[in-house]
Amino acid sequence: MTDTVLRTESRPAAVAVRPGVRLRQLAMRAVLVLLLALGAVWLVANLVHAPAQFFNSAILGLSNGALYALIALGYTLVYGIIELINFAHGDLFMIGTLCSGLLLTTVLHQTASGGTAWLLFLLTLVATMAFCGGVNVAIEFLAYRRLRRAPRLAPLITAVGMSFVLQQVGLWWNGSTQKSWPSVLPPGGVRIGEVTIDYTFLIVVSVTVPVLLVLTWVVKKTKRGKAMRATAQNQDAARLRGINVNRTISFTFLLGGALAGAAGVMYQQVIGTTRFDLGFQLGLIAFTAAVMGGIGNLTGAVLGGVLIGLVQGFNDGLPFGLGQKWSQTVVFSILILLMVFRPGGLLGRPLAEKV
Repeated sequence: MTDTVLRTESRPAAVAVRPGVRLRQLAMRAVLVLLLALGAVWLVANLVHAPAQFFNSAILGLSNGALYALIALGYTLVYGIIELINFAHGDLFMIGTLCSGLLLTTVLHQTASGGTAWLLFLLTLVATMAFCGGVNVAIEFLAYRRLRRAPRLAPLITAVGMSFVLQQVGLWWNGSTQKSWPSVLPPGGVRIGEVTIDYTFLIVVSVTVPVLLVLTWVVKKTKRGKAMRATAQNQDAARLRGINVNRTISFTFLLGGALAGAAGVMYQQVIGTTRFDLGFQLGLIAFTAAVMGGIGNLTGAVLGGVLIGLVQGFNDGLPFGLGQKWSQTVVFSILILLMVFRPGGLLGRPLAEKV
């Protein structure tokens, strides 16, 4: 088990490879190299044709990728501990966007950028992270805890049910139509030649990077993080070592919910809109990022989120891209190809079955 992978890893045993299998592997590698070469040619052609547009698209993609990474980490944390795909996580992110708008705009009456508004924005960020973390812990306690030893289909269906419950809460809270909110983030940006780096991009990065670093430190260096990794390996053995498994799993859900809340605040302030069905689309993209990077791997979740953000940014913004209407198709086509050539994800490895 590495520092960044929560679940147990094992190396596959060496086996004799038949000539036919060897030839098939070589053919797949050749196809992979060809696809990577075509992608590189496409990027270089766009860079040469429109360099400013290329870098502007990259900045937008990195900004979106940082948000995807925050949401994807919640998926990968929970899966790494109890092997549950928490489909309600995307809708928890949606609840975070609504909580952010309510606190900052309706309760604190902040509608424009300024010193006081920025301080209250930080307060809203902390409060929303705490609120979403608390909701996630409550979901774990009420819906998932009693199903840990049930057949895997039971908690999976329960997670889908919780997703619909949160979506209905969002429908009651936000209404059936998209709602617009004012932003307190500073407008404008830094202009370098023909490339503009928006202040919102810098703020998203300045919020996302410390959150990710703190999470990595918690998992790798703290006593609670060691308990999380031990629980991920073997819950029964962790209990025998004196670890409170229930508390450890609840703490994991708390961290995942807090990350969803942070992503919700940033999305609400950067994009400026909220929708009750937002969690389905963004949650699906974030789950794809977690799978692409290697489900259960923290670094992989970040890498997957950033890559998907860049792919969307380049496809939507480059002159030789397919355009925004094909954005989801491009992302999931890349995911399918990745699963064909590397089923465990970019940073994933074969996992030993727990017995």
